[in-house]
Amino acid sequence: MKKIEFEAPVLQHQNMNAAYVEFPFSAEEFFGKKGQVKIKAVFDKKIEYRGSLANMGQGCHVLGLTRDVRKSLRKTFGDMVAVELWEDKEERTVDIPEDVVEIFNQNEKAKKLFEKMSYMHRKEYIRWITSAKKPETRENRKVKMIEMILAGKKGI
Repeated sequence: MKKIEFEAPVLQHQNMNAAYVEFPFSAEEFFGKKGQVKIKAVFDKKIEYRGSLANMGQGCHVLGLTRDVRKSLRKTFGDMVAVELWEDKEERTVDIPEDVVEIFNQNEKAKKLFEKMSYMHRKEYIRWITSAKKPETRENRKVKMIEMILAGKKGI
């Protein structure tokens, strides 16, 4: 497994509260891929992350930094971050809680559509449901998730 380390500034995407770092090497040379590369990373030798290098079509790949990662690192736009990353070849699975399995078992079409979604979209839906603080919010979100999936919405 090839690992690569570099430092890069945290960049802001347009005027949004979205951040990324540029991968300062050729992903094609390093990973043998021109498009998206699934990776595992460690930021500042303490925060682990699983995501993707995305090809932005402008000669470089970028790695997004979620708000949670930035908060844990206490970093903002313009700050430098140390990155260690390597290709993630493990299958990406999402643990689905029993109560969500039950609602999918009642909605076979939604279940099949959910299973066809990308790892990231499946993870986003499950995180949205499990982050509910009140039981009634969780129940409402499960119903809304089924409606959104059946309507063709791939993410929250």
